[in-house]
Amino acid sequence: MSQLLTMQARIDAYLADRRRLGFSLDSAASVLKSFAHLADVSGHRGPITTTLVVSWVKGETRNAAPASWARRFEVLRPFVEHEKRFDPANELPERDMFGKRGQRRTPHIYTDQEIVALLMAARRLSPQHSIRPATYETMLGLIAATGLRISEARKLRCRDVDIAGRCLTVRMTKFTKSRNVPFDASTAAALSRYVAIRGRYAPSEADASFFVGASGHAPSKRQVHWTFQQLRRDANIVARGAYEKVRIHDLRHTFICRRVQRWQAEGADIDNAIAALATYVGHAKVSDTYWYLTGIPDLMAVAGNRFESFAMAECRHE
Repeated sequence: MSQLLTMQARIDAYLADRRRLGFSLDSAASVLKSFAHLADVSGHRGPITTTLVVSWVKGETRNAAPASWARRFEVLRPFVEHEKRFDPANELPERDMFGKRGQRRTPHIYTDQEIVALLMAARRLSPQHSIRPATYETMLGLIAATGLRISEARKLRCRDVDIAGRCLTVRMTKFTKSRNVPFDASTAAALSRYVAIRGRYAPSEADASFFVGASGHAPSKRQVHWTFQQLRRDANIVARGAYEKVRIHDLRHTFICRRVQRWQAEGADIDNAIAALATYVGHAKVSDTYWYLTGIPDLMAVAGNRFESFAMAECRHE
């Protein structure tokens, strides 16, 4: 049957199947569309071939680094695996054909003093007698305290913030899942203060945006990132990671890093703790959380201790 279908039709069917399972795949869809265009324009029908895949992966990025080829292939790979299950004649190239994907870059890990300086800078935002300073101070403080993604914080609705129960409901996140995010008493107090200020500027209906600007709506992604860079400069925070500038997302990295460090100091079972942490922060794979043990210099001691414990256990069994 696939021999009669265009590649775009096959990709559309694949995307429909995945979306029924709860995956959005919006970014992957645009990349797969490029592959379909190449295949259909060339008149390709029938099983996917290694030649076709290589032509697409390298064709539009011939002068790019191999890491770019590897990233393109990793987007295509699940589709080819899906097709291969129905027709073994579809060819799936080996991963190493395109080299390794680029390494994840080390983020900036904020000090407590830097976070305080950032929030103080937010408090000084103009206009002073408006909702803007309170919105940015509370939103950034919430991200630092819970490890939310900025998109998750921006999309919070009033009904999602249960201050009495000290829990957030984060709906339809990056991986189209919802989760509960408990928070501590100090965070509850900060949110209560914000609610009191917010009530003077915007209605509090259940579906209203929790964090609002002067318009009464959530600030746009562009506004948030532009304002953050202003705050970063005002707080005089200099990047220590692999990125040129510190980012809002580094607050999430900092939350995860500090949490693991605290567990290590307390002698917690790291494996169980990291599994719980992966759920709390909404990682799709627990390996994304384990990366922090080796990907961030602050946590290399944790990785070293884990390896030492493993090595000693192996020695005892010999």
